Amino acid sequence: MNPLLFPVIAAQGLWVRYRTEVLPPAGGASSGSVTELAAGDPLRLAVVGESTAAGCGADTHDEAFPGALARELATRTGRPVSWDVVGQYGATSRRIRHRLLPQLGENYDLAVLLAGANDVLGRRRPSDWADDLAAVVNDLAARAEQVVVVGLPPFAAFPSLPWPLSDYLAGEAAELDAVAAQVCADHSRTTWVSSTGVLQMGPNFFARDGFHPSSYGYGQWAEVVAQKLPA
Repeated sequence: MNPLLFPVIAAQGLWVRYRTEVLPPAGGASSGSVTELAAGDPLRLAVVGESTAAGCGADTHDEAFPGALARELATRTGRPVSWDVVGQYGATSRRIRHRLLPQLGENYDLAVLLAGANDVLGRRRPSDWADDLAAVVNDLAARAEQVVVVGLPPFAAFPSLPWPLSDYLAGEAAELDAVAAQVCADHSRTTWVSSTGVLQMGPNFFARDGFHPSSYGYGQWAEVVAQKLPA
């Protein structure tokens, strides 16, 4: 990135923060189940993380990422799926590590982490991200048979972000994604799934803030993640 653009990027960051609507987290229960057309022992799913885990942009968690992923898993496995979600708007990996994980249950089949966007926005160092992410993965691995870390969203495609801010954030996210992929490679039963270059991010993908997914967007994202899960 051309250093001459940094003052523009800083000004754009302030402008975007001022004008972007702060959407509330999804309403409804923070746990649920999918039982239609499924039989056998339920697969237990946990979703934890930042505002995308909290469901900002959707009316309920059932319409957001947890419910959408549960339906995908039920379809693919033929099993009922029960899900729990713990998420918070603005949560960094450090807050997830120290504040959110203690709220999560145990004995899950699959735990999915949605994190990193706030670490990018907060300009956290990759080394700090690596330390917190490794601790979060270790904790989740003690609670679940499989752990999935979902890659950072493609900031360059966000309608709410002007250029060059969008490209700058995308570059920062790529650095953290590379770290996350390595952290996951170093942990057994842990998979990193990219969110860049794999989503069809048309006008219906985003909520009205142009930053978070809509219910439709969460469904598309959950489908991509489900396709990458280990067999």
